[in-house]
Amino acid sequence: MDPTERRYLQDDDTALMKTIKGSTYGLVAGTIWGTVVATWYDVPRVERSVALPGLIRTLKMMGNYGITFAAIGGVYIGVEQLLQNYRMKRDFINGAVGGFVAGSTILGYKGRSISAAISAGAALAVTSACIDAGGQTTRMDTGKEYYPYTTKKRPEPSVN
Repeated sequence: MDPTERRYLQDDDTALMKTIKGSTYGLVAGTIWGTVVATWYDVPRVERSVALPGLIRTLKMMGNYGITFAAIGGVYIGVEQLLQNYRMKRDFINGAVGGFVAGSTILGYKGRSISAAISAGAALAVTSACIDAGGQTTRMDTGKEYYPYTTKKRPEPSVN
C-alpha cells in the first residue's frame, strides 16, 4: 500500500462518524431542496386564505426530501467506508459501489420497482465514479504544509 493512501485511511474521524456526518449533511441539503421544491407548487384555491395547511404541506415536503437525502448520504458514506476499510484502498470503486447501493436501495424503495432501483443505482454509481476518477475534489494533497506565517527569513535588500 502506498504511504500517501495510508495517510487517508488514518483520518481522525471513524467510519461511523463519517456516516453520521454524511446523513446530517444530506438532511440539511434535502430540507433546503424540499423548501425550494415546495415553493414551486401552487397552493390550492381552498387553502389560499388559510396559512396553516400550506405550511403543513411545505413542512411535509421538506421532511420527505430531508429524510430521503439523509438516507442516501448515510448509506453512500457507510458503504464507501466499509469498502475502504475492507479493501484497504481509497479509489473510485468504493464510491461507485456506495453510489449503486445507495441509489438502488433508497430510490428503488421509493420508486417501488426493480427497474427504478437499477437505474437509480447506476446513475449514482456513474456520477460518483466520474467525480472520483476525474479528481474533482475540494482539496488536493500536494504534500506541502502551509503556514499562516513565513518560516524562512527574507534576504535583506541590497543597496547599490
